Amino acid sequence: MIPLWTSAEAVAATGGKSQHDWAANGVSIDTRTLAQGDLFVALTDMRDGHDFVAHALNKGAAAALVTHRPKDVPKDAPLLVVHDVLAALGALGRAARARTDAKVAAITGSVGKTSTKEMLRAVLEKQGKCHAAEASYNNHWGVPLTLARMPADTDFVVIEIGMSNPGEITPLSQMARPHVAMVTTVAAAHLASFQNLAGIAQEKACIMDGLVDGGIAVLNGDIATTGILQDHADRLGATKVMFGETATDWTVASVRISGDVTVIKARGRGEDYLFKLSVPGRHFAMNAVGVLAVAEALGADPVAASLDIASWVPPAGRGTREVIVTDMANDGESLELLDDAFNANPTSLAASLEVLAASAPTDSVGRIVKGRRIAILGDMLELGRDEVAMHRDMAHNAHLKTLDLIHCAGPLMRHLWEALPDAQRGNWAATAAELVSKAPRLVDAGDVVLVKGSKGSKVSVVVDAIRKLGHRRPKEE
Repeated sequence: MIPLWTSAEAVAATGGKSQHDWAANGVSIDTRTLAQGDLFVALTDMRDGHDFVAHALNKGAAAALVTHRPKDVPKDAPLLVVHDVLAALGALGRAARARTDAKVAAITGSVGKTSTKEMLRAVLEKQGKCHAAEASYNNHWGVPLTLARMPADTDFVVIEIGMSNPGEITPLSQMARPHVAMVTTVAAAHLASFQNLAGIAQEKACIMDGLVDGGIAVLNGDIATTGILQDHADRLGATKVMFGETATDWTVASVRISGDVTVIKARGRGEDYLFKLSVPGRHFAMNAVGVLAVAEALGADPVAASLDIASWVPPAGRGTREVIVTDMANDGESLELLDDAFNANPTSLAASLEVLAASAPTDSVGRIVKGRRIAILGDMLELGRDEVAMHRDMAHNAHLKTLDLIHCAGPLMRHLWEALPDAQRGNWAATAAELVSKAPRLVDAGDVVLVKGSKGSKVSVVVDAIRKLGHRRPKEE
């Protein structure tokens, strides 16, 4: 087995010092998930990673990347000593990128980054050796960590790049040096750090700043700020590939949500495509067509990708569907749970409400005879000065108006709750935790239940409470 990093390679990349020869098969920043043979990177975040170096070595780490030897670590321990651990991790990432011939895609967007990254991973791994970021590793340490973990013989790489403040995307794109850069969409997210949507679009456009010569920008042609994205591509001399309902390169001709699947008709590069996703959602469909555009731009087969994309399912907390069996003794006594509790802004909430509105509840299986469509909504965070209006105005959403009941948690969601008609207004609580004890009364067998909110709203605790009402199983069973 060829090691991921030898001590000589790591020293050359980082400029650090190592008094021992070692070889690492992986890179870890967390002793809880560290595997034997990993290089442990002692980052400082909520805790100082140097406090865990001894534990990492005891668990079998090949070496540790540190600024100094911790007191509880033996003098002869295999350490790679550098001036700055985060900077050294970045150096490893750049060195890993430099030594590979892989085709690299970088993805950003206000909504759908992680789901789109996972879609692209699902289709590319059928056409070659694919390396992609874990979870949402898309920030100043997540991107270099993903690159540092990349084997040299990789064929395709998918990098997710996010941001919370201006100036964060460009250095990460320049580190990744993508062949293809994709912007899923630009929406009201992180507005607390930007004056308006145009400012967000300008930052998202920076995903193109690291494109290699001859690089390709795959851009959403439907959004109001598409001109900002396209102008940035033109200034860089990037080739533009547009996707969307109004785009001419990859056109979304129709999207049909039918039960648990989404059927998509599209036209790309003069060819017609008819394919499906194993999950409902217009927003998923739009990004899926973008994925086909990226696959083609990387040199992969978009036709094969359109067939393989049906195997993709959303990551946990991002629209996953599951059945909660509330009574194993009574056939059909269950509810359907849509777990979308990881992130929220007006655009993503509207997309999730469309999915819920298209779902079919089951009658005559619960305490309440009629099955219901129910939304449990937590605050949408980081929306800036118009956050109150953005919450209140969701009451006018056409899909929300079709729902039977809406429960809300958080001070911002109170504004939506107060704007609801009496017939739709369920419970409101100051925090999501206060809804947990009420879970048995919030939902019933036969219901289809969406739980949605920003991660900081902690509405995921309601998801866990609903799961505990019964026995969990995937929707497809």
